[in-house]
Amino acid sequence: MLTDPIADMLTRIRNANTALHDEVRMPSSKQKVALAKVLQDEGYISSFEVSPNTKGPGDVLTIQMKYSDDRDRTISGLRRISTPGLRVYRKASAVPRVLGGLGVAVLSTSHGLMSDREARQRNVGGEVLCYVW
Repeated sequence: MLTDPIADMLTRIRNANTALHDEVRMPSSKQKVALAKVLQDEGYISSFEVSPNTKGPGDVLTIQMKYSDDRDRTISGLRRISTPGLRVYRKASAVPRVLGGLGVAVLSTSHGLMSDREARQRNVGGEVLCYVW
């Protein structure tokens, strides 16, 4: 059992990105699928799909990594902000900007997971899950 499944997901993506893998697989959950959707909408991954696990319980989330034509990485870095031991919340007026707006902060709000730009647009705050740049 994992204590922090979001940190595990980010670590798997970071490792696959460093090794220039085309795809990465992990156990699926609703929050992981929502995070993958935000990463896809922001252009950091190509696509993702959820498929049934043939070897055990639960589903498998497969993320297709995205690289440029000459295999340059689209993800320069990933950082987990809010952890199970220390939750980080921000009001709508204090939603963080990552690298002056070049990166994305992913927030868990009452309206679901969304990027910092969308949270500012909707004027909602929430838990800051991670930074991606």
